[in-house]
Amino acid sequence: MKGAAALLVFWLCGAGALAAPDVALPGLGSDSHRSVVDVNTAPWRILGRVQTSLGGRCTGFAVAPTVMVTAAHCLWLPATRRYIQPEDVHVLMGYMLGHYRLHAQVTHFVIAPGYDPQNEGGTASQDRATLLLDRKVIGSEELVPYSEAHTGAAAMLVGYPQDRQEMPYGDISCHINGLAVNGLIHHDCSATRGDSGGPLLARQPDGQWGIVGIDVLATPGRGGFAAPLPH
Repeated sequence: MKGAAALLVFWLCGAGALAAPDVALPGLGSDSHRSVVDVNTAPWRILGRVQTSLGGRCTGFAVAPTVMVTAAHCLWLPATRRYIQPEDVHVLMGYMLGHYRLHAQVTHFVIAPGYDPQNEGGTASQDRATLLLDRKVIGSEELVPYSEAHTGAAAMLVGYPQDRQEMPYGDISCHINGLAVNGLIHHDCSATRGDSGGPLLARQPDGQWGIVGIDVLATPGRGGFAAPLPH
């Protein structure tokens, strides 16, 4: 498979305005199939809406009781060429139509060393930010393990997309297409702007679900790319 830099792709950072038809948004296409999920049941209890005091919105997921992961580009401010301050980033766990289980404040975040927001295409495989929170947002027993991405495996990708940003909405019937030469994971899940930072889940050979990547890019039709997880 060719690298993502050779393809027309779109960054998935959320925008404030709602978009109209699904087909107008990258990553969906005319054959998009998405549905609402229950964020109070496994494996979606890890899901959170990451939002900033400046109105930015993305998706994130818990990897430890007080640690979340999202896409690094969600925290970058192009106008000032700086990352947003941690105190301006918030996480709403289990968000649905204005209600949520709990709110957490980001106290510090770490950007993956290889990511360069001014060279997104060349460093997309490192588009990852680790958020440290001021409180516990999930129990250890509710976490979903990191796993390997296998071509052809069943996959799921849910987040807070631009056109449905008030609810956890996504594709629970898609697949892993393969790995790009730059390490990105290609999938055919319906996902668009606002889904950035969401967990790409894949069914493992033992039948269990595992997190294999962080959604970062969309293609013109249905599908996109996820950044791999650190080993």
